[in-house]
Amino acid sequence: MNIGNIQLGEHPLFLAPMEDITDPSFRMICKLHGADFMFTEFISSDGLIREGQKSVKKLDIYDPERPIGIQLYGHLIEPMIEAALIAEEAKPETIDINFGCPVKKIANRGAGAGMLRDIPLMIEMTSAIVKAVNIPVTVKTRTGWDDDSINIVEVAEMLQDTGIQAITIHGRTRAHLYKGKADWTLIGAVKNNPRMKIPVIGNGDIDGPVIAKNMLDRYGVDGIMIGRASVGRPWIFRDIKHYIITGDILPEPTVNEKCDLALLHLGKSLEYKDGPRAIYEMRRHLSNYFKGLPHFKETRLMMLTTLDVGEIRSIIEEIRQKWGDFRTEGQSSVYGT
Repeated sequence: MNIGNIQLGEHPLFLAPMEDITDPSFRMICKLHGADFMFTEFISSDGLIREGQKSVKKLDIYDPERPIGIQLYGHLIEPMIEAALIAEEAKPETIDINFGCPVKKIANRGAGAGMLRDIPLMIEMTSAIVKAVNIPVTVKTRTGWDDDSINIVEVAEMLQDTGIQAITIHGRTRAHLYKGKADWTLIGAVKNNPRMKIPVIGNGDIDGPVIAKNMLDRYGVDGIMIGRASVGRPWIFRDIKHYIITGDILPEPTVNEKCDLALLHLGKSLEYKDGPRAIYEMRRHLSNYFKGLPHFKETRLMMLTTLDVGEIRSIIEEIRQKWGDFRTEGQSSVYGT
């Protein structure tokens, strides 16, 4: 699969853009475990052109995590063009347009998935950005605004005609948020539309190797994007690749391996962010790194309530001493259920 001139091999795995999650520290961890293509946290066009500190900081990308795309969202064409030109200066491999975020404060303003209520504006905006920048433009979207407006096959064709180089489809409408099962039949309908020539990347409910391979085999998508299932489980990329190639399920990492990874992740996060913010945003990862350990509630509570870095490291070492080579039973074997 290629995005423009970017060669990604067969069935590449993409790390989804997630706010307060896909920062450089987590992207590095996922890259180490086999993710093929990264995206930044999504960036507000308004925040970027006004040089908001948080928005500008999200442009920080590093060579070891490439190839990478910078994802932008907004509801007005001119600010989105200006933001895309600013983002291009950070030298990402792609600019990705977010037409899929279902969060109320974004969608209700007409940005993110809100753009699904104004398809002509979506197409006009995409075309304008494609013409403005000199790198590939991609789009991430959903199947429709709600069950009464599922139009992704037609919309994907129109987006392709603007000149985008790939499209990612989350198999839910905006109204579904993240509830219920993702509808991969609609993703497959886009991929198997004979008019579609650009890569189609599927997204939604991929939580392990078995379901990943099933979706590839059943719907023929060019690649798979993984979001929530990677949080605190970056080895999911390794597991999926191994299963696709060999048909074997890898064992869950040992507690020793998870402790090493958690400490590396924490250290990198502290390099990138101020202490309290780094710790707050690490909590969701730390909670999942050690999910499934027996009688873990009290230790988990201590780890997720302290802001003392030394104490967090000590708790992780205590987990290592207690559990060592233990593997959480069944997590790998139940992927895809």
